[in-house]
Amino acid sequence: MNRMALLLPIAVIALAGLLSSIFIVDERQKALVLQFGQIKAVREAPGLYFKLPLIQQVVRYDDRILGLDVPPLEVTPLDDRRLVVDAFARYRIDDVRRFRQAVGASGEALAENRIDTILRAQTREVLGSVTSSEILSADRAKLAGRIRDASRSEAAALGVEIIDVRLKRTDLPEQNLDATFARMRAEREREAADEIARGNEAAQRVRAQADRTKVELVSDSQRQADIIRGEADAKRNAIFAQAYGADPEFFDFYRSLAAYRTALQAGNSSIIMAPDSEFFDYLNRTSPAPAARQ
Repeated sequence: MNRMALLLPIAVIALAGLLSSIFIVDERQKALVLQFGQIKAVREAPGLYFKLPLIQQVVRYDDRILGLDVPPLEVTPLDDRRLVVDAFARYRIDDVRRFRQAVGASGEALAENRIDTILRAQTREVLGSVTSSEILSADRAKLAGRIRDASRSEAAALGVEIIDVRLKRTDLPEQNLDATFARMRAEREREAADEIARGNEAAQRVRAQADRTKVELVSDSQRQADIIRGEADAKRNAIFAQAYGADPEFFDFYRSLAAYRTALQAGNSSIIMAPDSEFFDYLNRTSPAPAARQ
């Protein structure tokens, strides 16, 4: 009985020691085996591993692709038009031994601070070598690629691989927005004034052409009317002359009736003349006039 009581604590200690010497690395992790702060082994493949209990410890790092948002920063392109750039990066721990040597026990927090410093410096350098128009155009994907490539060599010293860098937002600083909007408004107003002036000029040309066409049409119509009126007057005079030659007496009679019709209309002024006036020659006749000689 005393022997069982002695063996039981020993078995428990041995089992605890065996369990503390076993560790598991899954497919999402990489692990380092440290002994008094020194790297003794690197475990990158998933599986079951052993270490010395109490002497060695295991530090695990994420083997997945990690994200890092770069806080907004101001850049000054070649045209001195300041911009606020918001970017993000995707990275992964490529070499855990070098990563541990570079950041020590601080781990991913210190690594992200250093990556952020690298990305900010490379972003300013790359975007400072181009104009703001290039940054705001579709070419900024190529600029992000240049930032990624330039950051990789520095990040490799940390045991980190920069997989991708993207520019999420590119805006003007708040203090420049009002001035920029005012300049844009002035440009649009100038363009609108130019369009209005060109429209007025075109309208004036159309109006002048229409007025000239109107004058030409009216003049041509008046000329044709005068020609027709002259031809009609000539025909009328020819008819009158023919009628007068055929029967002068009847022509005189017709002309006198026309004179009566015109002079004796209602509302005309009063006419005072002698009864034996020649005006009433046909009214005073009591017998028909002799027929004209043939």
